[in-house]
Amino acid sequence: MSEMITLIDEEGVEHEFEVEAFLEVDDEKYAVLIPQSDEYMNEAVIMRFGLDDEGEEVLFDIESDEEWERVADAYESYAEEEGFDQ
Repeated sequence: MSEMITLIDEEGVEHEFEVEAFLEVDDEKYAVLIPQSDEYMNEAVIMRFGLDDEGEEVLFDIESDEEWERVADAYESYAEEEGFDQ
């Protein structure tokens, strides 16, 4: 069974995701997540690991297009190596 993760948005709404992959790119860690909502199924979400104000590891949105492209390229290579469709 795939690993699942629940994220809570700014409005306090919970969203379920399947963990597709964990990647390391340029010394940063990322998670590739697949939303379990019918509305967004099969649309991967990439988030960066970081620390919050309390020092807890959390996931952050990627705000830079350049960073997103680097991680998306790394994910494409990973997916090809693993032999699955993105």
